[in-house]
Amino acid sequence: MFSYLSPEAMVPSGHPLRLIRPVVNAALDRLSAEFDTLYASGGRDSIAPEKLLRALLLQAFYSVRSERQLMEQITYNMLFRWFIGLSMDATVWDVTVFTKNRDRLLRGDIARAFFQAVLAAPEVKPLLSSEHFSVDGTLLEAWASMKSFRPKDGSGEPPGPGRNGERDFHGEKRSNATHASTTDPEARLARKSNGQAAKLCYAGHVVMENRNGLVVAAKATLATGTAEREAARDLMAGLARAGRATLGADKNYDTRDCVAELRKLGVTPHVAQHANGRRSAIDGRTTRHPGYAASQRIRKRIEEVFGWGKEVAGLRRMRLRGLAKVDWAFTLRAAAYNLIRLPKLLGAAA
Repeated sequence: MFSYLSPEAMVPSGHPLRLIRPVVNAALDRLSAEFDTLYASGGRDSIAPEKLLRALLLQAFYSVRSERQLMEQITYNMLFRWFIGLSMDATVWDVTVFTKNRDRLLRGDIARAFFQAVLAAPEVKPLLSSEHFSVDGTLLEAWASMKSFRPKDGSGEPPGPGRNGERDFHGEKRSNATHASTTDPEARLARKSNGQAAKLCYAGHVVMENRNGLVVAAKATLATGTAEREAARDLMAGLARAGRATLGADKNYDTRDCVAELRKLGVTPHVAQHANGRRSAIDGRTTRHPGYAASQRIRKRIEEVFGWGKEVAGLRRMRLRGLAKVDWAFTLRAAAYNLIRLPKLLGAAA
């Protein structure tokens, strides 16, 4: 005898998504007015933006490699259908329609608005520190091959024939000043440290509050030598409270300009001292306080954000091209990271 069960009935009562879904729903409700502006005055056609964003969050939560695979998972996964709000007999969207609607949200900068809406949730605000922060950046490998990194003047030998033709770079000097990717012109050649291979990359930056390790600001930028310090200044401009905030960071932020700009914002720079061959921009007046040692110890937790993003959420290599799309995807993953932390944090608070 046929028996019909709703997807919700099949989700265990203690499943983490049961705590996450109400926070997501409340954040999406606060964004309803912004969603309306993205659609024609006659109403919302095609995929509802609320359902689309829930689907993209699942893609990050469960390491779904592509949007095509995401549509396949939604077809037969009852947990996915319940979280998105689809009944068991609802038709799953075509992947091309899904991608087109995703790009519409990108034009509205909805990822950043959703990120802020999650932080503004009544359950989340008590978990955040407003005084002590940490900042760091990481390289995000671009969706572009090194073979596409060609001279800007059009010179140079093209790759050999075939789908994946050979290209010999030995003896050729390449830099961002003279070369650019034909696949993703905004990607920049960068490397994490000396002795490692240079790759076409973007840079991702986050500010973490030190109480519970939640991300309170995030952005992606071009991968330049000063990107981390510039991003720290821009992100802290919206968070600093005069004379109260501290910011833990590694020695890459220990420059006179960076320290001076942070202090102008009312932020005490708890940066690691870079004393190898030069003089640090901070001295004993900062390092003597116990808070400095605490900031240096806690700031290392920010690597958990990048670790989860790259190993689970698909940030190891970006699957979108162009800075605007990379920034959108990176910000949404930062919101997803906060959401997966909530079940444990809210359970501890209870």
